[in-house]
Amino acid sequence: MSSEASGIATASPLLTVKNLAKRFGAFQALQSVSFNVRPGEVLGLVGPNGSGKTTCINLITGLYKPDGGAIQYQGRSIGGLPSHRLAHMGINRSFQIPKPFKSLTVRENIEVAVAYGGRGSDTAEIKRLLEFLELDLLTDRLASELTSGQQKMLDLARALATKPALLCVDELGAGLNPNELTHVAQRLRELARSGMALLVVEHLMDFVDQVTDRLIVLSVGKDIFSGPLSQAVQDAQVVEVFLGAPDEH
Repeated sequence: MSSEASGIATASPLLTVKNLAKRFGAFQALQSVSFNVRPGEVLGLVGPNGSGKTTCINLITGLYKPDGGAIQYQGRSIGGLPSHRLAHMGINRSFQIPKPFKSLTVRENIEVAVAYGGRGSDTAEIKRLLEFLELDLLTDRLASELTSGQQKMLDLARALATKPALLCVDELGAGLNPNELTHVAQRLRELARSGMALLVVEHLMDFVDQVTDRLIVLSVGKDIFSGPLSQAVQDAQVVEVFLGAPDEH
């Protein structure tokens, strides 16, 4: 184990989720999900469609209220707090489908996020953020004029502008080409090295392998595995419900 990995493993959890549950009418989206995320760690949240991954992030980031279990951030119970309160505390997210203000420029979108997040990014920090995500040449362009990949980067920039300690990323890799995926993976790893905790929902296993330190695998609203991808591919239950059984020819 590297010294960096050892430091992450011994750090106190930033986020702890215990027996998390959520219902939508008669549908039990999450039944009993438990995990934690430490500063500097990239935790992957994976599983088949309908397993509860996005629901889990929506609960952590305040879009839904849990029906059971507990969510603790920095030792404080946050289950049910609204998104704006959580952003001020240091929790933010990107969305699978970006939600920029399309009539505003790239810079204006980020300035709105800074004002909303209330954690004080200044002009120089915004400039560095634009350069970090290679949006610096698009500063004055309207969000509606961006490609889907650029809108994803803007969505990520808006979340980062609020200076989160915990960043939740929902299928950022979907629709990106291989070069864009590599770029995004490098940037997420840089954020982790800075001490940020990341919770990443993703389907693309190559991307998951590049980005994550550890995985939580969900199936029908329950966590069925915790560990690195190298161990997940050897787990019979994970292979059956998510990765698919090997062809027998």
